[in-house]
Amino acid sequence: MVEEEIQFLQVVRGPPHVSHGMRELSKLGLGVDTNIELRTLQLPVDYREVSRRLTTIWEDLRPQLVVHVGMDPSTKAIFLEQCGKNRSYRDTDIRGFQPEGGVCLSGGPEVMHSVVSMKEVCRRVSVEDVEVAFSRDAGRYVCDYTYYLSLYLGNGHAALIHVPPLSHRLPASLLGRALQVIIQEMLEDSEVQTPKYSTQREAAGGCLL
Repeated sequence: MVEEEIQFLQVVRGPPHVSHGMRELSKLGLGVDTNIELRTLQLPVDYREVSRRLTTIWEDLRPQLVVHVGMDPSTKAIFLEQCGKNRSYRDTDIRGFQPEGGVCLSGGPEVMHSVVSMKEVCRRVSVEDVEVAFSRDAGRYVCDYTYYLSLYLGNGHAALIHVPPLSHRLPASLLGRALQVIIQEMLEDSEVQTPKYSTQREAAGGCLL
């Protein structure tokens, strides 16, 4: 008997503007594989809480890929971040906390890279009226901190998408469609890079969005 294989994707969203786009994506679904289950989780702009929740996610749920979605109010494009950085976190979070020494993980690698080739995803993605670009600098704030830690805990099986604020040019419906297309490509790329896990590994399986 052949065991069924389940892809487990978790997408973690950020501010309210992002949540509107995520709700649209939840309505659309990923449309690529009936074995993909979507779940959603919102993280606060809080270094310590992020660390606690990510540890729980990776240890208890063990997803194949975690996709983080954050907002960058300074851009009009969607950026796919290739890597997370370990140092230079100088800004405080919403509770006034700053990581000790500006470091995400003491003794950790300086840079963690995603197994997903963001350049390849950018090359393949096409969404009308939406610019999708590649980035290697996620900004050294809670998004970058979250991404680095997720990459570390998940051995590179994470991604970070920075989206612009919603506007008349980018309504929630269009953002949801763009995220759907991007995440479809990320799943395909991660499949190429990494063999699927077995049902035994994916006992808690599904897709968290």
